[in-house]
Amino acid sequence: MKDHANQKLPLQGVRGAHIVILTGAGISAESGLKTFRDSDGLWEGYNIEDVATPEAWQRDPALVQQFYNERRKSVLEAEPNAAHYALAKLEGKYKVTIITQNIDDLHERAGSTNVVHLHGVITRSQSSKNARLTYPITGWELGMDEVCELGSPLRPHVVWFGEMVPMISTASQICAIADLFILVGTSLAVYPASGLINYVPDEIPKYIVDPKVPTVYNVANVTKIEAKATVGVPELVSELMR
Repeated sequence: MKDHANQKLPLQGVRGAHIVILTGAGISAESGLKTFRDSDGLWEGYNIEDVATPEAWQRDPALVQQFYNERRKSVLEAEPNAAHYALAKLEGKYKVTIITQNIDDLHERAGSTNVVHLHGVITRSQSSKNARLTYPITGWELGMDEVCELGSPLRPHVVWFGEMVPMISTASQICAIADLFILVGTSLAVYPASGLINYVPDEIPKYIVDPKVPTVYNVANVTKIEAKATVGVPELVSELMR
């Protein structure tokens, strides 16, 4: 990997170029959100198997609903941080697509208009019978008595462990046509999102912003920015906007 210091960025002055950004838990963590399990295997004190799988929903839907209601409340109370706002500024000069692994809506609230949610978004519900039927949630609480147009209970619009990731094909196609690729706040440990960087053409410049930059193999033109998102992203965006 190359170091970031004193390097002229390839897209400086290229208005309208397509920047693709993949974001993970690290960018939301700086807004106070835990979007994935801790090192002890728990997510906000719960076992993943009890609250984030189709089997958990079948076994105890009320517990799963309660868990996501609490997460939704936390999301609505959180605010976008400097990294979210910086990425939104890029739209003033470039075509920007954000692909996020996070289920919060902080990118949208910061002003980004083209966001692909790989794992769904917690501020929406979906039919437990047909995942394509999704609905906005008013407030933070989704009740067990709320049903979709097919009469089945509404569940969080979130991709659970063991479920397919419907947007992964779309995301891979977007990565394949990037003019510049930025990775922010992800350890590249969650499959299949971890493989998206491999769809970016070799000749395209790639930037990774993280306090602990993950190791990537067989990927060319990678520049590391070892900093937390609220520091590294505004710095990178500032240079891109010159």
